[in-house]
Amino acid sequence: MVPSRCDLSAHASSSISSRSIHLRWVIGVLGVLGLLLALPVIAIVIYLAVLYVNGADGQSYVDGEPVSSARSKESVEREQGRQRVARSLLARSGSPQILFGDLHVHTHYSADAHLQSIRIKDREGASPPADACDFARFCSQLDFWSINDHAESLTPDHWRETVEAIQQCNEVAGDPENPDLVSFLGWEWSHQSVVDASFHYGHKNVVLRDYEAGRVPVRPIASISGPPWLFLAIGAVAPWFSEAGLEDWVDFHRYTRDVLDVPDCPEGVAVRDLPSDCRESAKDPRTLFAKLSDWGLPAVVIPHGLSWGTTNPAHAKLDNQIAQHDSVFQPLLEVYSGHGNSEVFRDFRLPEMKADASYDCPADGEDMELCCERAARLARARCEDPDSEACEIEIQAAMQATARFEGSFGNVTLTLPETDPADWGECGQLQNAFLPAFDYRPRQSAQYSLALGRDLAGTTDARFRWGFIGSSDSHRARPGTGYREFARELMTDGVDYPIPPGLEDERSKSYYYTGGLAAVHAEGRDRGAIFDALRSRRVYGTSGDRILLWFDLLREDGTRLPMGSEASLAAVPRFEVRALGAFEQQAGCPDFATQALTRDRLESLCRGECYHPGEVRKSIARVEVVRIRPQRDSEEAIRPLIEDPWLGFDCPALGEGCIVEFEDPDFVRDRRESVYYVRVIQSPSPAVNGDPLRCDRDANGVCVRGHPCGRDTNGLPEDCLAEVGERAWSSPIFVDPS
Repeated sequence: MVPSRCDLSAHASSSISSRSIHLRWVIGVLGVLGLLLALPVIAIVIYLAVLYVNGADGQSYVDGEPVSSARSKESVEREQGRQRVARSLLARSGSPQILFGDLHVHTHYSADAHLQSIRIKDREGASPPADACDFARFCSQLDFWSINDHAESLTPDHWRETVEAIQQCNEVAGDPENPDLVSFLGWEWSHQSVVDASFHYGHKNVVLRDYEAGRVPVRPIASISGPPWLFLAIGAVAPWFSEAGLEDWVDFHRYTRDVLDVPDCPEGVAVRDLPSDCRESAKDPRTLFAKLSDWGLPAVVIPHGLSWGTTNPAHAKLDNQIAQHDSVFQPLLEVYSGHGNSEVFRDFRLPEMKADASYDCPADGEDMELCCERAARLARARCEDPDSEACEIEIQAAMQATARFEGSFGNVTLTLPETDPADWGECGQLQNAFLPAFDYRPRQSAQYSLALGRDLAGTTDARFRWGFIGSSDSHRARPGTGYREFARELMTDGVDYPIPPGLEDERSKSYYYTGGLAAVHAEGRDRGAIFDALRSRRVYGTSGDRILLWFDLLREDGTRLPMGSEASLAAVPRFEVRALGAFEQQAGCPDFATQALTRDRLESLCRGECYHPGEVRKSIARVEVVRIRPQRDSEEAIRPLIEDPWLGFDCPALGEGCIVEFEDPDFVRDRRESVYYVRVIQSPSPAVNGDPLRCDRDANGVCVRGHPCGRDTNGLPEDCLAEVGERAWSSPIFVDPS
């Protein structure tokens, strides 16, 4: 029976009405869900608006003042005397003295350090510049250090107080020609691009020679205009999840408001003509160097953290920085810090997006298990029938989900349900390497930089010819944390940020270590002698121990060129290495420290343990030589140009040091520019996070399951000690065929 026109119309009307009801129901449900999702955002916005409008009247952290006494003159002279004995043992009695320092220290003026200072669990709160001064002088007993807070979050008041703090620390130091401690003024220029790796320039510390009023810039130079929104946004969200008290968050938002209130400096105005109360920025390294040149004040700029996955995009590489390089301002590279080792190049590749928006998963590379491959293995192990089509679909889905986040600060561990960080083993991490940085970026490493040819675009003749240093990158105002392997959550940055659960990966905290050191061959203890050594690359880095190291090119006339030198030769180059291990440490603190600091201050600042050397030195186990022959053109593959190790020498098990000579006959035959540096490795000793993930391994040495460092059953932080060979890296010697 065919319905009448009237029947059809009624049917259509009823159908439309039914669909409308369903549509309104769906819209209503989505609206409710949207409102529920928006409520936390709305609440946070209102919360921030109220804090901002009302002034967020928290307290502004007080800097305090350093202790008014210097290290005793006797203690400084005793250290100098012990080194004179060491130099005579190695027949280097006429050489400059070696001084140890830390050129990478943050206080609570840095946004990330300020977040770390929020009092949760065992955190002690604020970390002012005065703490850094006292720690360097009495706990780690350094010869020099530098303050390097992030310029992006330094307000004019912060900068003024930083300058005053460094002045106070230097005023205590005694005779300017022979001070107990030299304190340098500086900041960190921090540039990150997570979208386009070709415009990522990384992090650089600016260290100024002078600190007196009128001889320093009136403001630091940031990498971007505007404040560091990421950390401020985390600070806005975190109170809803954090165990810290509300008063700490009110203090943080007072700090946030201070940072937000700083206006950007006008563009196109000379640095000396800008107002003192604005935020000056440089969009790239070339602009930074130009602004420093306009100031006309002695400064060095030190790139660092190049291979860290925590601050560098997955596909970052240093090729884009050759044209930005300035060998006068940028003579040094921080090869090691508490954030890990950035020395070595390994030839592996991370997943990339394909034209169809899917991701590839390259085969596991050299010393690397990719997390997308690990995801496939985890997914296959969960299938009832590993050979079925359904299982293959699950495997591919797991690989795609993980590849999307490969190299993104540990977030891969969130891509498969019902897994925990331990299931992922060492995936995404550099294996068979000394204390590597987390989520390693090989094309940002020191070795890769030295192998790069000149700027192949032809805009500059510069190469990366820099000396090597180590430092700490302490965010707790503690320079030189590597003097003793203890108190992991105080002496490393591997701590819990007060942020929402799931945003901080347990595995990443297992890749933070105690800090390294910068060592200089200086003609004196004064700031001018130290700064001259830095600029001329008469430096080396250590992983924290005070290893003594000399590395020289021996010339035919009997003279020597020290590490960091450049030479043109027609003959076979000959080299000599002399090294002596660091002193074993005694418990407690020396008398001058206990006399200068109260017991409570020693405990809170140093945890009751200072640099306190005994009379016995650790032995040097091995000397390794690395040879790098930089690219002649862009078609040359990087990997064959890096020979690591090129040569190796075992040292006597018992003895007062190690002396090695070697030469390179290939140099005359190949007539090719060559770069040489040495690694001096001590006999093994315990180190915090020495085996970062403490893996259960199968018969082939593959990490089946990791055990990230955390807290014990009593809730106390573990130190996760494991044996490593502490080491020193010489600055390279650069040799051209004449």
